[in-house]
Amino acid sequence: MSTTGADSAVNGKLWGVGLGPGDSELVTVKAARIIGEADVIAYHCARHGNSIARSVAEPYLREGQIEERLMYPLTVETTDHPGGYAGAMADFYAESAELLAGHLAAGRDVALLAEGDPLFFSSYMHMHKRLVDRFEAQIIPGVTSVNAASAALGIPLVEGEETLTVLPGTAEAGELIAHFRSGEALAIMKLGRTFVKVRDALAAAGRLDEAWYVERASTDRQRVERVADVDPSSVPYFSLIVVPGRRNNPLAAGGDRPRGEVVVVGLGPGPVDQTTPQVAAELAAATDFVGYKTYLNRVVARPGQRVHASDNRVEAERAEFALDLASRGARVAVVSSGDPGVFAMATAVAEAAAEERWAHVPVRVTPGVSAAHAVAAAVGAPIGHDFAVISLSNLLKPGSVIEERLRHAIAADLVIAIYNPASPKRVEQIKRLKELLTELVPADRVVIAGRDVGGPGQRLTVTTAADFDPATVDMRTLLIIGSSMTTLARRPGGDLVYTPRHYA
Repeated sequence: MSTTGADSAVNGKLWGVGLGPGDSELVTVKAARIIGEADVIAYHCARHGNSIARSVAEPYLREGQIEERLMYPLTVETTDHPGGYAGAMADFYAESAELLAGHLAAGRDVALLAEGDPLFFSSYMHMHKRLVDRFEAQIIPGVTSVNAASAALGIPLVEGEETLTVLPGTAEAGELIAHFRSGEALAIMKLGRTFVKVRDALAAAGRLDEAWYVERASTDRQRVERVADVDPSSVPYFSLIVVPGRRNNPLAAGGDRPRGEVVVVGLGPGPVDQTTPQVAAELAAATDFVGYKTYLNRVVARPGQRVHASDNRVEAERAEFALDLASRGARVAVVSSGDPGVFAMATAVAEAAAEERWAHVPVRVTPGVSAAHAVAAAVGAPIGHDFAVISLSNLLKPGSVIEERLRHAIAADLVIAIYNPASPKRVEQIKRLKELLTELVPADRVVIAGRDVGGPGQRLTVTTAADFDPATVDMRTLLIIGSSMTTLARRPGGDLVYTPRHYA
């Protein structure tokens, strides 16, 4: 405790006191002690003057303490303040901080009460940022409403490698939908007027049936319902929505209804950090993985997830197998490398799913980082202008078609990304590409070869049409043939390849 009154040379201490979600018995022992010892008890409140924080802390208050109500000037984003809502609130926080600074400078310890945790969507943080450089400050963490809501549900929120995303309901609808689609377990706070927007975003993301509503968690007014059943007019600000991870969420199973579907995903070119969060969420939600064994080796299945590996060149059979699993209620992730829509499984699944017998099976495609984009990014911006994507594999089209398309792309002066350039048993196409380059483009035309980009065996070569060696190319290599504008810029900080669009 600091001294008070006469010895104003000794500053008081600011305490950020986390009170937990609402039950006074969930206040920590340390928080209760500091509340009882502090000279000043401060708390934010609305214009009506009532404070939930004070009511939670009331059992621990003592006679003689100074109380400071920090009354919000407004609670909706309409104001005649010249700085708008943000300006009005900034002025309020600045004035409130100076009020508390007066007590601290006079040697009084201040306990600023915060529902939940002081640094978790709390008004305390606005005081902390304004005072911490001038006075000693200490945070007492509290139980958050997310934890209390999970306890109210009695459902594990996250398990194993599942991740939790916490979002404010005040975020834009598009941002909410993106997070709902890519996230695993979710917690959405700041409801009240935002409830309908959040509910609709959950529906748009396909997660509404997995979502629970919890109101005034841990108090005697606690209420738990499925979000789909909640009357929007009854939703207070002190409520939240929780979507537990699918491993334990009973709503994710859809009750007695099969919720089978096929999601075709792209893992990216190789490195784990190039697998998008949206793809990671789909993998976490899947009951079954279907794919080429080499790609499935990159996926770590959790207990209970089934892995169905197959050899290459059986795309149609693989697609039908996945659709059959989904028709019987499985959530199937069909796994490709790179982007699933670029010479990968998305087309095979779409072709099969177009048949009448699979019309009832939902099919989605989740994009991934393609090999072309990964190689291009590794050297700069060679595909920043018009470009074509061509596969040299003659398994599904004749060599004459490949050559015709190459000739047209070169004649159109397009940058060309070359997939499937060669294999141990198929080298004629890459040799023919070399001949075409010699015939049709200048000797100094930029050629980029990228192998295992981002992986431990990454090899990047920037060369020319004249010096390009087909013998260095295999199936794990992607080539980029520049257009007449593609430029290699030699720079001390690292060379860059780009195809200009002449912004200047």
